[in-house]
Amino acid sequence: AATLLVPMLVSLYGLECDPAAALFGAGAGTIVYILFTKFKSPVFLGSSFTFLGALQAAAASNYGYWGLIIGVGFAALVYVIVAIIVKFVGSGWVNKLLPAVIVGPIVAIIGLSLSGTATSWMSTNNTDNYGLIYILVGLVTFAGIVLASVKGTKKMKQIPFIVGIGIGFIFSLILSLIGELSGVDVLKIVDFNVIAEGFTSKANPVQWFFDLPKFTIVEAIMSNGKYELNGTAVLNLFLLFAPIGVVELAQHISDHNLLGNIIESDLITDPGLHRTLLGDGVGSFVGALFGGCANTTYGESIGCVAISRNASTITILYASIGCMLLAFFTPFVVILNAIPKCVMGGACLALYGFIAVSGLHILHDVDLNDSKNLYPVAAILVIGVGGLVLNFGTKEINGEVSPLISLSSLAVALIVGILTNFLTHSKGSLDKEEDNNNLENNEVEGNE
Repeated sequence: AATLLVPMLVSLYGLECDPAAALFGAGAGTIVYILFTKFKSPVFLGSSFTFLGALQAAAASNYGYWGLIIGVGFAALVYVIVAIIVKFVGSGWVNKLLPAVIVGPIVAIIGLSLSGTATSWMSTNNTDNYGLIYILVGLVTFAGIVLASVKGTKKMKQIPFIVGIGIGFIFSLILSLIGELSGVDVLKIVDFNVIAEGFTSKANPVQWFFDLPKFTIVEAIMSNGKYELNGTAVLNLFLLFAPIGVVELAQHISDHNLLGNIIESDLITDPGLHRTLLGDGVGSFVGALFGGCANTTYGESIGCVAISRNASTITILYASIGCMLLAFFTPFVVILNAIPKCVMGGACLALYGFIAVSGLHILHDVDLNDSKNLYPVAAILVIGVGGLVLNFGTKEINGEVSPLISLSSLAVALIVGILTNFLTHSKGSLDKEEDNNNLENNEVEGNE
């Protein structure tokens, strides 16, 4: 579900991302991953929600399709560089740089920072009008996700978001048909013109069934000169995407450790962390070339392996090819484009919440009664949720003045968190004095 949702959410910020193209990109990226890992790691890559804020910022900043590709390229470069270092040095330093006390709150604020978008869609359906009916549709969608996840069958529990969105869409269709027949505008939630135009805009009847997705690289080539993309923009893209690439490293290692436990094979050793990182990074970039979105490993994918007990990479290969073929099916794309934003808001109520809760879950083994851990977490949460950014210089776009270079709140939170963690955990003179006092006390107790 995330593979389709991310491009749909990015499209709301002024730059159209085709979900079908993202689906194709996920399939292509997964094949790249499988090749890099020598068919030893059964992982399917899907559009990453962690990068959603950066993707939306790039779209809203008028950086265009090249901006999405370059931004994801920077994140992929982080993976490649770390993979090379891991190959020659080992992976122990990654855990020291990004312990749970850093990764947990960073992941949490990614979800929390997006929460306003979810509630806005639920209440306005991405229009200028507030409507209680929109909130009702969003809550029905959310309830469908909850019931599928908690009360559903094993298969339903693997696709709760698809089930919930389907329920919300059907509910909104029923309300819209009633609204059309009775002339009540407030009930007209689904825009049937989108469905009609999805077919009538095709050049011939064959395209009513099969058509090319709008691949990002093609759109980027065709839009040359339309979007502003200079050296400053490239630097901003680096500052947007590279920090998230760093945060995703911890998630990558965690996912592969979990999957390795499930299939009883140490994936960090064989095929090796450097290979999984290269597969994830390069596969993500390949996915962005087609669909504009960064890819990542997903808990749902790992859950499918756990429940089905099918760890065959050939199965993953077939799934990748199936996704690539489905991307050309026009009715599928039309239905996706017709889903109301209030339905998406209900889905995001769960999705963004999951991101935040997963970050808090990472912290459950961290002793927050210890000030050494408390201060890094506190700094990250306040900076991230409060939205502290570092802006340098000014520029003008379409008559509006904006920062020339901007370091996002996520990047600032990550930097301050890492520095605070080093500060609180460094071995200074106070630590030595405390250790000496403890040693003296132990000697006294021993003598007594």
